[in-house]
Amino acid sequence: MLDVLPFSFLMHLIDLHASLQFRLGQVENVRRHLFFPGQHPDPAELHKLQSFEKHLNRCADSRKIGDWKSVVRETDAAMAIGVDSSPQLVACKAEALLKLHQIEDADCCLSNMPRFEHYPPSSQVKFFGMVAEAYVLYVRAQVEMALGRFENAVSATEKAELIDCNNLDIATLLKNVKMVARARTRGNDLFSSGRYAEACSAYGEGLKYDTCNSVLYCNRAVCWSKLGFYEKSIEDCNEALKIQPNYTKALLRRAASNGKLGRWSEAVGDYEALRKELPRDNEVAEYLHHAQIALRKSSGEFTNNMKLGGEVEEVSSLENFKAAISSPGVSIVHFKVESSEKCEEISPFVNTLCIRYPLVHFFKVDVEESLAVAKAEGIRTIPTFKIYKNGDKVKEMICPSHQILEESVRSYSL
Repeated sequence: MLDVLPFSFLMHLIDLHASLQFRLGQVENVRRHLFFPGQHPDPAELHKLQSFEKHLNRCADSRKIGDWKSVVRETDAAMAIGVDSSPQLVACKAEALLKLHQIEDADCCLSNMPRFEHYPPSSQVKFFGMVAEAYVLYVRAQVEMALGRFENAVSATEKAELIDCNNLDIATLLKNVKMVARARTRGNDLFSSGRYAEACSAYGEGLKYDTCNSVLYCNRAVCWSKLGFYEKSIEDCNEALKIQPNYTKALLRRAASNGKLGRWSEAVGDYEALRKELPRDNEVAEYLHHAQIALRKSSGEFTNNMKLGGEVEEVSSLENFKAAISSPGVSIVHFKVESSEKCEEISPFVNTLCIRYPLVHFFKVDVEESLAVAKAEGIRTIPTFKIYKNGDKVKEMICPSHQILEESVRSYSL
């Protein structure tokens, strides 16, 4: 009995070690364990190993022909059978996602990758022609560069070269990331100095070494815009968005350039996409609002009877008041008296809002001169503001701050 227990315990440890190696995707180590002299391989474990090798081979074949969707599918299948902690397999999926222009997903994939220092090294095992650890760094460098983190990309590639110094793909990538990082730095310096044409050239030089870098395209688009070349700005934004479809900076720049060219329908489309990406961004909400107004103006939607900004219109009779709040759209009524300091303080701001939100109808009622209106509306405190939408009251505010008043106007005007 004393002789059996230690041997049993030893075999248990060996099995645990083999299980860990399988999770790490270390095929040769698992194979050596299964075919250890003097024991028969477990059929279930052997089947899992063969399944993993099948998915890995399919990954390699799909990678060679650029079938990146199949690469994602095969890596997911390999992870599903238990190879869920392999840095190389995670990197393979991240590389495929990058090639499919799902850059944020690729970055997230790498962020959840097991760290090398927590797992045994694969001892110069090759993965797609590179030392396994070098391949992981090679992929990480490409993702870092795609996201504009050029210094990180240089660092990752240098580490990859130290591990696999004879690999031509790594050497080529290192040269490219250094040239791109240098071009971006030079472009940024020139842009900061107001030398926009030279900055355009610098960013263009970087694009020679990385033709699919959305950050460089977007940076150059800003320069074209500064120079008044809005068509070129839009072209570069289009290229950036082909690579990174949800790139908010490129959407914002393209929308602004379309606005400069009077293409309000395209600008509205971009701002609406930005609102989905940045639902709480008040600045984007305002840009969208103004673009919508410009689009309606350009399409002749406004009639001569519709007020588009300017002075707040005064209403004195009850009949005129009812007609005013029944206007289509949103109406803001400021109930005030001339002798009130609070009314005197907020009135200029109401005039500003009237200009800032030209689609909203702004009215003012002097409750001392229009007693019938004040009585009908139950006004007891001034200043009071009421918001009406298509004739129905939707909100009432007594002595609101400037911030609360504008937030309410913006909310109901969108």
